[in-house]
Amino acid sequence: MPADLAVIGLGPFGLPLAQAAVAAGISTLGYRTGPEPGPLSPAELRRMLSGGFRHATTPADLGRVRTAVICAPTHRGADGGLDLAQVAAAARTLAAHLRPHTTVILESPVAPGTTEEFLRPLLEEGSGLRAGRDFHLAYSPSRVDPGNRVFTPANTPKVIGGLTSACTESAAAFYGRLTDKVVRARGLREAETVQLLETNFRHVNIALVNEMAVLCHDLGVDLWDVIRCAETKPFGFEAFRPGPGVGGHGVPQDLTGHAGRTLRMVELAQQVNSQMPRYVVRRAATLLNEHGKSARGARVLLLGVTYKPDLADQQGTPAREIAVRLMELGASVSYHDPHVPSWNVLDRPVPRADSLYEAAADADLTILLQQHRTYDLQGLSVKAQLLLDTRGAAPTGAAHRL
Repeated sequence: MPADLAVIGLGPFGLPLAQAAVAAGISTLGYRTGPEPGPLSPAELRRMLSGGFRHATTPADLGRVRTAVICAPTHRGADGGLDLAQVAAAARTLAAHLRPHTTVILESPVAPGTTEEFLRPLLEEGSGLRAGRDFHLAYSPSRVDPGNRVFTPANTPKVIGGLTSACTESAAAFYGRLTDKVVRARGLREAETVQLLETNFRHVNIALVNEMAVLCHDLGVDLWDVIRCAETKPFGFEAFRPGPGVGGHGVPQDLTGHAGRTLRMVELAQQVNSQMPRYVVRRAATLLNEHGKSARGARVLLLGVTYKPDLADQQGTPAREIAVRLMELGASVSYHDPHVPSWNVLDRPVPRADSLYEAAADADLTILLQQHRTYDLQGLSVKAQLLLDTRGAAPTGAAHRL
């Protein structure tokens, strides 16, 4: 056996799993399903290689592992549902080399029923084996939170649901080597629906607080103070904070295109959150007008163009739409981000500010889109001519807040 584990897909879901497995002493094989360069530094890659990680040189390597976890990305398709093309490709590749007694686990975000109705037939047809009899089949929702230094794979409970009870136990035995706690779901669909609930919970609550941000601005109410007070309630409340939009790899699912079902609240949340970049641009244009300037010809500096603080990942970042809309108004847009050395919008490079303070002093308007740890917002609020803070991070009274 060349490895205990094969991680198929080394993108935002597979790479953290591979890192956690190597850290736990599990010999791990990585197989790419797409470009997936992965945000690994040279030092991190060296640590993984020294810990027993290696890339598959041929698909046949997948047939000599005890456990195979499919982590292929599932982006939103043209019909509003999730595009399972990469999951299908991964399944066919694995099936051609699948051996009896292997445990196959899906971690990609999918709609309930996908593991049994979509993945299982691909694996069985391609291998000639039967799930639940010849090999184990299970689903486990990915609980990756990039950049989180408190909750890691080791101390984050892992949910497991199998086709049979034996499948569940086999998957639980594997994940028990990675994490302190394994939670067994009743079956595949329950485990898949855990992922659905967790992802949609985030998007719905962000939408609520984004709507509150717009309302509170119109009412002249300090939403950030409202949240500060509300989060002292020890029960029945969890604090979420507004922002310029919602990015990341966890796509909200209203189940559009899935057996004709929809989740109306999730659908509405998507509409609310998708409007936030436009709202930020409207606020920016209004601020410029209030200070005697037009958006046309204005110099606008965007701070932080990634979807999450202190990371280089730009998946779904609202910064791109905000830049496009500002350009359409005739603004001259530049950016600063310590994690993004170059940035293209509309297939052309956006000028990058080398000196943050000088760029803020020169810009007619500076918009904080992402609160990177390196930003000195106290000093920035002094240097900037006009500062719009979409994260509530600047000192009270030092900036115009979302």
